[in-house]
Amino acid sequence: MGVRLDVIGSSPAWPNPGGACSGYLVDDRLLLDCGPGVLARLREREPWPGLEAIAITHLHLDHWGDLIPWVWGSLFGPGQPGVSLWLPPGSAEALRPVLAQLGSEDMLERAFTVAEYEPGRQFSTAGLQVTARQVVHYDMQAFGFRVEGSSILAYSGDTGPCDALEELARDSDLFVCEATLGNSDEETIERGHLSADEAAEAAERAGAKKLLLTHRPQERPLAEGLELAYDGYTAEI
Repeated sequence: MGVRLDVIGSSPAWPNPGGACSGYLVDDRLLLDCGPGVLARLREREPWPGLEAIAITHLHLDHWGDLIPWVWGSLFGPGQPGVSLWLPPGSAEALRPVLAQLGSEDMLERAFTVAEYEPGRQFSTAGLQVTARQVVHYDMQAFGFRVEGSSILAYSGDTGPCDALEELARDSDLFVCEATLGNSDEETIERGHLSADEAAEAAERAGAKKLLLTHRPQERPLAEGLELAYDGYTAEI
Protein backbone atom coordinates (compact mmCIF):
# COMPACT_ATOMS: atom_id res chain seq x y z
CA MET A 1 0.00 0.00 0.00
CA GLY A 2 1.27 3.48 -0.85
CA VAL A 3 1.17 6.73 1.08
CA ARG A 4 -2.30 8.20 1.71
CA LEU A 5 -3.01 11.92 1.39
CA ASP A 6 -6.06 13.62 2.87
CA VAL A 7 -6.52 17.28 1.98
CA ILE A 8 -7.94 18.86 5.13
CA GLY A 9 -7.66 22.46 3.93
CA SER A 10 -6.74 23.80 0.50
CA SER A 11 -7.63 27.50 0.56
CA PRO A 12 -5.24 30.39 -0.08
CA ALA A 13 -4.62 33.14 2.49
CA TRP A 14 -8.32 34.05 2.43
CA PRO A 15 -10.54 30.97 2.75
CA ASN A 16 -12.70 29.84 -0.12
CA PRO A 17 -16.39 29.67 0.86
CA GLY A 18 -16.79 27.04 3.58
CA GLY A 19 -13.11 26.13 3.29
CA ALA A 20 -10.11 25.74 5.56
CA CYS A 21 -6.62 27.07 4.92
CA SER A 22 -3.57 24.86 4.33
CA GLY A 23 -3.53 21.41 5.93
CA TYR A 24 -2.46 18.12 4.31
CA LEU A 25 -2.62 14.87 6.28
CA VAL A 26 -0.25 12.05 5.33
CA ASP A 27 -1.05 8.48 6.42
CA ASP A 28 -3.22 9.85 9.28
CA ARG A 29 0.05 10.54 11.11
CA LEU A 30 1.77 13.64 9.72
CA LEU A 31 0.06 16.99 9.11
CA LEU A 32 1.77 19.35 6.68
CA ASP A 33 0.78 22.88 7.74
CA CYS A 34 -2.05 23.77 10.09
CA GLY A 35 -3.92 26.83 8.89
CA PRO A 36 -7.18 28.30 10.21
CA GLY A 37 -10.06 25.86 9.98
CA VAL A 38 -7.88 22.74 9.87
CA LEU A 39 -8.35 21.69 13.51
CA ALA A 40 -12.15 21.90 13.26
CA ARG A 41 -12.07 19.77 10.11
CA LEU A 42 -9.86 17.18 11.80
CA ARG A 43 -12.26 17.08 14.74
CA GLU A 44 -15.06 16.14 12.37
CA ARG A 45 -13.11 12.91 11.79
CA GLU A 46 -12.47 12.04 15.45
CA PRO A 47 -12.94 13.73 18.85
CA TRP A 48 -9.34 14.96 18.84
CA PRO A 49 -6.69 14.41 16.16
CA GLY A 50 -4.63 11.30 16.89
CA LEU A 51 -1.79 12.20 14.56
CA GLU A 52 1.85 12.02 15.62
CA ALA A 53 3.49 15.08 14.07
CA ILE A 54 2.91 18.47 12.43
CA ALA A 55 5.40 20.17 10.11
CA ILE A 56 5.08 23.86 9.19
CA THR A 57 6.41 25.28 5.93
CA HIS A 58 6.57 28.96 6.94
CA LEU A 59 5.17 31.52 9.34
CA HIS A 60 2.43 33.18 7.32
CA LEU A 61 -0.67 32.76 9.46
CA ASP A 62 -2.68 30.78 6.91
CA HIS A 63 -0.15 27.95 7.35
CA TRP A 64 0.13 27.75 11.14
CA GLY A 65 -2.74 29.70 12.73
CA ASP A 66 -4.59 26.67 14.12
CA LEU A 67 -1.63 25.74 16.30
CA ILE A 68 -3.02 28.29 18.77
CA PRO A 69 -6.39 26.57 19.38
CA TRP A 70 -4.50 23.25 19.27
CA VAL A 71 -2.54 24.47 22.31
CA TRP A 72 -5.69 25.21 24.29
CA GLY A 73 -7.28 21.89 23.35
CA SER A 74 -4.12 20.00 24.31
CA LEU A 75 -3.66 21.73 27.66
CA PHE A 76 -7.26 22.23 28.80
CA GLY A 77 -9.49 20.24 26.45
CA PRO A 78 -9.75 16.72 25.04
CA GLY A 79 -6.24 16.59 23.59
CA GLN A 80 -2.94 15.53 25.11
CA PRO A 81 0.39 17.41 24.95
CA GLY A 82 3.34 15.89 23.16
CA VAL A 83 2.61 15.84 19.41
CA SER A 84 5.87 16.52 17.55
CA LEU A 85 5.94 19.99 16.01
CA TRP A 86 8.55 20.71 13.33
CA LEU A 87 9.19 24.40 12.63
CA PRO A 88 11.42 26.26 10.18
CA PRO A 89 14.84 27.18 11.56
CA GLY A 90 14.74 30.12 13.97
CA SER A 91 10.94 30.08 14.22
CA ALA A 92 10.60 29.10 17.87
CA GLU A 93 12.49 32.20 18.97
CA ALA A 94 10.87 34.46 16.35
CA LEU A 95 7.38 33.48 17.53
CA ARG A 96 7.94 34.18 21.22
CA PRO A 97 6.90 37.87 21.16
CA VAL A 98 3.77 36.98 19.18
CA LEU A 99 2.87 34.07 21.45
CA ALA A 100 3.38 36.23 24.53
CA GLN A 101 0.45 38.37 23.33
CA LEU A 102 -1.73 35.31 22.69
CA GLY A 103 -1.12 33.41 25.92
CA SER A 104 2.49 32.85 26.90
CA GLU A 105 5.75 32.83 24.97
CA ASP A 106 6.33 29.16 25.85
CA MET A 107 2.84 27.96 24.89
CA LEU A 108 4.06 25.85 21.96
CA GLU A 109 6.62 24.09 24.14
CA ARG A 110 3.91 23.37 26.72
CA ALA A 111 1.63 21.72 24.17
CA PHE A 112 4.02 20.17 21.64
CA THR A 113 7.42 18.53 21.44
CA VAL A 114 9.06 21.28 19.39
CA ALA A 115 11.99 20.86 17.03
CA GLU A 116 13.35 22.83 14.09
CA TYR A 117 14.27 21.07 10.87
CA GLU A 118 17.42 21.85 8.88
CA PRO A 119 17.19 22.79 5.20
CA GLY A 120 18.19 19.92 2.96
CA ARG A 121 18.72 17.46 5.79
CA GLN A 122 16.28 14.57 6.01
CA PHE A 123 14.50 14.01 9.32
CA SER A 124 12.34 11.14 10.52
CA THR A 125 8.91 11.73 12.01
CA ALA A 126 5.65 9.79 12.22
CA GLY A 127 7.25 6.84 10.45
CA LEU A 128 8.12 8.93 7.38
CA GLN A 129 11.26 10.58 6.01
CA VAL A 130 10.93 14.31 5.37
CA THR A 131 13.28 16.74 3.64
CA ALA A 132 12.68 20.49 3.69
CA ARG A 133 13.87 22.54 0.71
CA GLN A 134 13.95 26.33 0.88
CA VAL A 135 11.73 28.00 -1.71
CA VAL A 136 11.07 31.61 -2.72
CA HIS A 137 8.17 33.36 -0.97
CA TYR A 138 8.59 37.14 -0.98
CA ASP A 139 11.05 37.97 1.83
CA MET A 140 9.68 35.21 4.10
CA GLN A 141 11.82 32.19 4.96
CA ALA A 142 9.73 29.36 3.47
CA PHE A 143 10.13 25.68 2.64
CA GLY A 144 8.53 22.87 0.71
CA PHE A 145 8.52 19.25 1.90
CA ARG A 146 9.49 15.99 0.25
CA VAL A 147 7.87 13.14 2.19
CA GLU A 148 9.12 9.61 1.56
CA GLY A 149 7.49 6.39 2.69
CA SER A 150 6.48 3.57 0.38
CA SER A 151 5.95 6.32 -2.22
CA ILE A 152 7.02 9.95 -2.56
CA LEU A 153 4.86 13.01 -1.90
CA ALA A 154 6.16 16.50 -2.66
CA TYR A 155 4.47 19.61 -1.27
CA SER A 156 5.50 23.07 -2.44
CA GLY A 157 4.21 25.14 0.45
CA ASP A 158 4.01 28.74 -0.84
CA THR A 159 6.57 29.62 -3.49
CA GLY A 160 7.41 31.55 -6.59
CA PRO A 161 9.35 29.93 -9.45
CA CYS A 162 12.68 28.51 -8.25
CA ASP A 163 15.10 25.64 -8.92
CA ALA A 164 14.29 24.10 -5.52
CA LEU A 165 10.84 23.10 -6.80
CA GLU A 166 12.39 20.65 -9.25
CA GLU A 167 14.59 19.14 -6.54
CA LEU A 168 11.58 18.87 -4.27
CA ALA A 169 9.36 17.14 -6.83
CA ARG A 170 11.99 15.07 -8.66
CA ASP A 171 10.36 11.76 -9.73
CA SER A 172 7.69 12.14 -7.02
CA ASP A 173 4.53 10.04 -7.17
CA LEU A 174 2.38 13.08 -6.31
CA PHE A 175 3.36 16.75 -6.39
CA VAL A 176 0.96 18.98 -4.43
CA CYS A 177 1.78 22.44 -5.70
CA GLU A 178 0.34 25.85 -5.02
CA ALA A 179 -1.21 27.77 -7.93
CA THR A 180 -2.40 30.99 -6.34
CA LEU A 181 -2.01 33.27 -9.34
CA GLY A 182 -3.98 33.65 -12.52
CA ASN A 183 -1.80 33.16 -15.58
CA SER A 184 -2.20 36.83 -16.48
CA ASP A 185 -1.17 38.05 -13.02
CA GLU A 186 2.04 40.01 -12.76
CA GLU A 187 3.77 40.60 -9.43
CA THR A 188 5.78 43.76 -9.31
CA ILE A 189 7.67 42.79 -6.16
CA GLU A 190 9.69 39.71 -5.34
CA ARG A 191 7.82 36.60 -6.43
CA GLY A 192 5.92 34.67 -3.82
CA HIS A 193 3.43 32.49 -5.71
CA LEU A 194 2.93 30.45 -8.86
CA SER A 195 0.42 30.42 -11.67
CA ALA A 196 -1.10 27.11 -12.71
CA ASP A 197 1.03 27.09 -15.85
CA GLU A 198 4.19 27.63 -13.83
CA ALA A 199 3.26 24.81 -11.46
CA ALA A 200 2.62 22.47 -14.40
CA GLU A 201 5.94 23.40 -15.98
CA ALA A 202 7.79 22.71 -12.73
CA ALA A 203 6.08 19.33 -12.38
CA GLU A 204 7.00 18.39 -15.95
CA ARG A 205 10.64 19.40 -15.51
CA ALA A 206 10.81 17.41 -12.27
CA GLY A 207 9.30 14.28 -13.80
CA ALA A 208 6.51 14.16 -11.20
CA LYS A 209 4.08 11.38 -11.97
CA LYS A 210 0.99 13.36 -10.93
CA LEU A 211 0.32 17.04 -10.22
CA LEU A 212 -2.34 18.28 -7.80
CA LEU A 213 -2.81 22.04 -7.68
CA THR A 214 -3.85 23.75 -4.45
CA HIS A 215 -3.94 27.08 -2.54
CA ARG A 216 -6.01 28.61 -5.34
CA PRO A 217 -8.76 31.20 -4.92
CA GLN A 218 -12.20 30.13 -6.09
CA GLU A 219 -12.36 33.40 -8.03
CA ARG A 220 -9.63 32.18 -10.41
CA PRO A 221 -10.92 29.41 -12.70
CA LEU A 222 -8.59 26.64 -13.77
CA ALA A 223 -8.02 25.47 -17.31
CA GLU A 224 -9.22 22.01 -18.29
CA GLY A 225 -6.76 19.18 -17.89
CA LEU A 226 -5.40 20.32 -14.54
CA GLU A 227 -6.53 18.77 -11.25
CA LEU A 228 -7.36 20.98 -8.29
CA ALA A 229 -7.36 19.91 -4.65
CA TYR A 230 -10.42 20.50 -2.50
CA ASP A 231 -11.17 20.02 1.20
CA GLY A 232 -11.95 16.33 1.61
CA TYR A 233 -9.87 15.17 -1.38
CA THR A 234 -8.10 11.84 -0.74
CA ALA A 235 -5.51 9.90 -2.73
CA GLU A 236 -3.50 6.72 -2.36
CA ILE A 237 -0.13 7.23 -4.01
